[in-house]
Amino acid sequence: MNYFELFGLAPAFALNSQTLAETYRGLQMQFHPDKFAAHPERERLQAVQRSALINDAFTTLKHPLSRAEYLLSLQGVELHAEQKTLKDPVFLMQQMEWREQLSDINDAQDVFAAMMAFEQELQQATAEYYAELARQLSAAQWQDAADTVRKLKFMTKLQTELERLEDAQQEF
Repeated sequence: MNYFELFGLAPAFALNSQTLAETYRGLQMQFHPDKFAAHPERERLQAVQRSALINDAFTTLKHPLSRAEYLLSLQGVELHAEQKTLKDPVFLMQQMEWREQLSDINDAQDVFAAMMAFEQELQQATAEYYAELARQLSAAQWQDAADTVRKLKFMTKLQTELERLEDAQQEF
């Protein structure tokens, strides 16, 4: 049983997060290990395993990037822990520009304004990549979607680095 089936959902990138959360709570209430405390050992173990599966499924489906990765894995496209690099020269150039922008923020006259402008640029680009990913997944363009997931993973790392920079600035 895949994660979508577990939650009674059709395998799709777009899903209703409220429905997902409500189903999660219902499944947890039904299979929580505490409800099986007085049952035989085998049933208690099954409840723990089922609860862990429910938690893993919810965590995966709740986040769009991990949900996309999971959808791709259902199609035989495995991205988890891969080391494949992108061969998109336009994106690689953009990566270098973003890295340079990030490193130049501390030297800006108004560091906070530079951070906010950069964050807004990243958010816009990320939204565009997510829209592209949704189109690719719905059109069953698995390899293109895999490349877009790789791009979004880079965007996530870059956003994390920007957040670290913001945290460091707030310490001053």
